[in-house]
Amino acid sequence: MNLFYAADLKPDTDLYTFDKSESRHIVKSLRKKVGAQLYLTDGKGHWFEAEIISADPKQTQIKIISVNQKESRPYRVHIAMAPTKSNDRYEWFLEKAVEIGIDEITPLLTRYSERKKINLDRYDKILVSAMKQSLQTYKPKLHELTKFDQFITQNFEQTQKIIAYCQADKFMSKAIRKKQNILIIIGPEGGFSDEEVQKAQANGFVTANISPNRLRTETAGLVSLTMTHLTMNNLPQNKN
Repeated sequence: MNLFYAADLKPDTDLYTFDKSESRHIVKSLRKKVGAQLYLTDGKGHWFEAEIISADPKQTQIKIISVNQKESRPYRVHIAMAPTKSNDRYEWFLEKAVEIGIDEITPLLTRYSERKKINLDRYDKILVSAMKQSLQTYKPKLHELTKFDQFITQNFEQTQKIIAYCQADKFMSKAIRKKQNILIIIGPEGGFSDEEVQKAQANGFVTANISPNRLRTETAGLVSLTMTHLTMNNLPQNKN
């Protein structure tokens, strides 16, 4: 099954025309013909079932047959993580994080950051590709590269805030207290400075250890994401 992404598709749309690039992919690569079924999402939770009514490699047109709203999780996961020196590793994190399930991602500029410039458009394309590949209907929100001090002072209402810190006594599974939105910040290979940890704590972040082992940045991101889902699934809805 192939899932297509159309950000401009509306739930009340009857007919939709793909651009030249997608039309060529549908007709030439996938060899779809008139009458073939296609599945689309707008990235906002809607799942569209459609039928090709014009198989044109320049502008393939479809008719929407049905629309369903997929239920979202009862909590959102936001990970703010410093970009890695090797861009491939950060891109791998983005892909796998989408597959596992993530709602927001913020590249974080910290004191010991190894990479200070990113290609946001490329990152966004990776998110879309991973969303389609894993047949998900919600596209994660990708933020711009943000300075640490600016990020931690933002107002994240009704959100548990955790900073990954290898010297913390409490493991993340114990730090997660209730089934609600969660924000996790993860530093670069050199970790956070003591000053950054203190600033985070002063702004309501709780320190938590992810693993007894030393992890690479992208591994720490995926471990914390997986641990969050496993912990949340074992919490009652009203746990305090």
